[in-house]
Amino acid sequence: MAARSKHIKNKLTKAKRQMYYDLLMKCREDFMSQVKFHADEALSSPKDSAGERAGMATHMADLGSDNSRHDLELGLMSSEASVVEMIEESLQRLHDDEYGVCLDCGGLIPEARLQAKPYARYCTVCKSKREELEDPSNRSR
Repeated sequence: MAARSKHIKNKLTKAKRQMYYDLLMKCREDFMSQVKFHADEALSSPKDSAGERAGMATHMADLGSDNSRHDLELGLMSSEASVVEMIEESLQRLHDDEYGVCLDCGGLIPEARLQAKPYARYCTVCKSKREELEDPSNRSR
């Protein structure tokens, strides 16, 4: 799908602009907290049953579990960091009067969608099309 060819403006009232700004900042704070949590978890040593920091794993299965936990935390951290980046982009679009405009078709993103996911970049129609293209099992045979 091609990016929009021109910058479509979406003039929001001062009250709506503030509402979306507050919503985005709250989301940003929440996701930044999650990024920090996953980073701390990925870097921390495993704990034993008493809650004390355990030493290095000596059994291969324990080492595998530790590595899996570490990989999981890094994956979650990366995913959360991607959302923070989308929030930052949304804040910039809000500043540029382009917030709430679909990046694919240039139409307005429904307010209900922005309320549920304030960093949404696509309207529901374009998002559905993107998901169909990304998931081969959704394609018609």
